[in-house]
Amino acid sequence: MSAQGGSELPMAMLLVFGTAKIMGEIFERLRMPNIVGEIIAGVVLGASVLNWVDPPQTAALADLGVIFLLFRVGLEVKASDLVKVGRVASLVALLGVVLPLAMGYGIYIYSGSNQIEALFVGTAMVATSVGITAQVLASKGLLNVRASRIILAAAVIDDILGLIVLAIVSSLAKGEINILQLATTAGISIGFTIFVLSVGTKTMERLLPRVQKRLRGGESQFSLAMILLFALAVFATYAGVAAIIGAFLAGVALSDSVSRRVHDLAQGVTELLVPFFLAGIGMALDVRVLQHPQTLLLAAVITAAAVVSKLLGCGLGALSLGWPDARRIGAGMVPRGEVGMVVAQIGAGIGTVSQTTYSVVVIMAVMTTIIAPLLINVTFRSLGQMPVDPDDIPIRIE
Repeated sequence: MSAQGGSELPMAMLLVFGTAKIMGEIFERLRMPNIVGEIIAGVVLGASVLNWVDPPQTAALADLGVIFLLFRVGLEVKASDLVKVGRVASLVALLGVVLPLAMGYGIYIYSGSNQIEALFVGTAMVATSVGITAQVLASKGLLNVRASRIILAAAVIDDILGLIVLAIVSSLAKGEINILQLATTAGISIGFTIFVLSVGTKTMERLLPRVQKRLRGGESQFSLAMILLFALAVFATYAGVAAIIGAFLAGVALSDSVSRRVHDLAQGVTELLVPFFLAGIGMALDVRVLQHPQTLLLAAVITAAAVVSKLLGCGLGALSLGWPDARRIGAGMVPRGEVGMVVAQIGAGIGTVSQTTYSVVVIMAVMTTIIAPLLINVTFRSLGQMPVDPDDIPIRIE
């Protein structure tokens, strides 16, 4: 490898990390969520403006970033807390799937599109990118309030439901539906999640100390935590859910058994990698598509529907908790992020999603990701920064 070729990745890392942190700081000083600045840094560096960084150059770092973010969040959450809110979270997730799917489908059918393309748009609106919400809540020390626990639990259920919807729509696009395969995938996904939540914490409490005693290497507990993280991320993909769900469940399983040192080391890795995830979302947006008035109008309508459908659907699902928590939960489920873009990519790969529709979905995914932190700031404002024990301060995620 030439010296010039070897400098491409370090240069891309310098540009993305440096620009994201600078933009994040600027937005903090403007009293806006810093993650909005980091996403906009990606827009500036990508094809939309400067075209200095090609997204594939840092794609692996972005994937690792969201995996470590969800693992770090999981470390602050107890399985018992998620189970307690399971009934409400299930209703939140269900209504948060049905309403966006119906609105996206209806809008696209009205615009003159065919049914399959309209279904893909609706499916893209179903997804929730919990990484964005988790990062905002973690920075405020609010991961353990009731609304936050419901958002996290609902996002896990939402991922499973979204997978089932995507599988059905993809099968329709190919002209075949295998009911047995869909049922098997759904069963494995649900079983995997329930199994880890029900026995993971107790198993790690018993197993981790025993294994650690036999190891002589430095930072052995952190090494074991990383092995579990990557193992559950792999198992999650085979079970039919996203790797980030496996990462989150790994963190939950370890939340009662690892030392603060593991939290600190995981936070250090997260601090390094998350800006690549956030900037990557921004780099996926090509603002040149906004030059076409029809595309711009359709993107604006779909984005508005994406925000309203989650606010209403998820909010109604949590209405039994009172209006303040219902608003918070609805806002927390708004971001689509990379999950929505993956649905668009699958549709484009099959050949059922046009370039215009692909651009509309990407704009929706990026804009909801930018809008969500602003909504979360407003809806959670009355809770403020939660007081914490000085010896157990939640690590702030920038």
